[in-house]
Amino acid sequence: MKKPGRKPEVKEFVTQSEEETFRLAHELAERFNGDEVVLLFGELGAGKTVFAKGIASSLGLEDHHHVCSPSFTLVNIYQAKFPIYHVDLYRLGTGAEIQDLGWEDYLGQGVVLVEWAEKLTFPLDAIHVRFEVIGENQRKITISA
Repeated sequence: MKKPGRKPEVKEFVTQSEEETFRLAHELAERFNGDEVVLLFGELGAGKTVFAKGIASSLGLEDHHHVCSPSFTLVNIYQAKFPIYHVDLYRLGTGAEIQDLGWEDYLGQGVVLVEWAEKLTFPLDAIHVRFEVIGENQRKITISA
């Protein structure tokens, strides 16, 4: 749940390539304690999975190339410095389907990355990362925590 009375810190970045998006995520995750929730918002192809790869790399995942969007499996689990629970809500429709997935059980057990977080119907105390496509390779990334 969100903590009342706290105004989120918001930072905006413009990346020019997948490598820059990856690096931005890598730098963000360097300060993680192992219980963060990262909600990823944005259209298809906006860079959510690239960002997830950067976080996983920063947390010591041996081969971040194994990180892929879990659109069909719904949840991928990676073992790194902390467990990483990578959730994709793209194929789920209703709030009930999302809650039935049971991914909330992972909260506090490791780093939880949620793609297509716009489908969530309840608030979470989380890092919000919004992706906006502004050019062929350019992305405006807004991070609020």
